[in-house]
Amino acid sequence: MRWIWIDKFVEFESGKRATAIKNVTLAEDHLHDHFPGYPVMPNSLIIEGLAQTGGLLVGEYNRFEEKVVLAKIPKAVFHFPVLPGDTLRYTAVIDYIKDDGAMVTATSHVGQRLQAEMEIVFAHLADAGHAKTLFEPKNFVFTMKLLGVFDVGRNSEGGRLVEPPAWCE
Repeated sequence: MRWIWIDKFVEFESGKRATAIKNVTLAEDHLHDHFPGYPVMPNSLIIEGLAQTGGLLVGEYNRFEEKVVLAKIPKAVFHFPVLPGDTLRYTAVIDYIKDDGAMVTATSHVGQRLQAEMEIVFAHLADAGHAKTLFEPKNFVFTMKLLGVFDVGRNSEGGRLVEPPAWCE
């Protein structure tokens, strides 16, 4: 099972920023247990959606040659709960990318209201043996195709983000 907490990207500027949306519906099983009688989107899943938005942005920057994993959340502030029927707009902006990792500033909004704000630190893993297959570029390119990144993506010069042919193999 894939746990993707983004429905699609609506903006993707390589090396700079990405915006994705997540529609929250009562059809999602986790809402029936969190909390019974008052379903809300768990903050941990909002963090995951923001981390996926930022993680794909960071990974694409180096053409997925680095294995990117969430390392820590130094700051996370939630302003109000997200309810079924809400649409979350996730935005991730790269603060820095270094050899050993990266940091993004991320926000989620419902309409014009700031719902959450956080800093997310990612680590670049060294070659990790059995994890190598999991982190193959084709797995991430599949996810990016599914989420519409190549439909909205722009490179650093403002041109269309193009999928490298080697990733299709």
